[in-house]
Amino acid sequence: MNLSKRFTDTNIPEHPEKATLEGKNKFVGFWLFLGGETVLFATLFGTYLGLRHMHGTGPTAKELFQLPTVFLATMILLTSSLTSVYAILAMKQNKIRAMQGWFFITLLLGLAFLGLEIYEFNEYVHEGHTFTKSAFSSSFYTLVGFHGGHVLFGCLWLISLLVRNWSRGLNLYNAPKYYLFALYWHFVDVVWVFIFTVVYLMGKVG
Repeated sequence: MNLSKRFTDTNIPEHPEKATLEGKNKFVGFWLFLGGETVLFATLFGTYLGLRHMHGTGPTAKELFQLPTVFLATMILLTSSLTSVYAILAMKQNKIRAMQGWFFITLLLGLAFLGLEIYEFNEYVHEGHTFTKSAFSSSFYTLVGFHGGHVLFGCLWLISLLVRNWSRGLNLYNAPKYYLFALYWHFVDVVWVFIFTVVYLMGKVG
């Protein structure tokens, strides 16, 4: 089977991401990876919840967090999840340029989210909320920063996918890669929803 052969409107499988054994194996490996990531984030959440009131002489979460900025970042990241859905729908219809366009918008939104997070961290540092200031600050930066690292990784992953496959079209080899990226991006978005709720909303209400 020629995995690099481009799809046409008549030969595209209903589920191109799982049409080969290689594609199915990638899914198995990916779910195992997400299982490990879930355990890791659960550990970071548990650590943060145990340390969030140990702020010492530093600012508290209620004094520190700026919900308008965080809410804007949340809307940007959730919108990027929607655009990745549109990209996958375009992929399944063999609309390669539409798929690339939606993924490019996803990339821009991801970078915008990272820009807001860097701005947020910079503001916190100027208010005395540094990584080593307290147990609260260390657990906060570890949890939120680790998520930001996942967003950065996702952006780099998407850039490499788009650059490498820009003129190759869709085939049985790269279709699973696009689909797995979209699943990863949804996972990152779901984790952020928990961060927004557990860290920021709970922080503001005490």
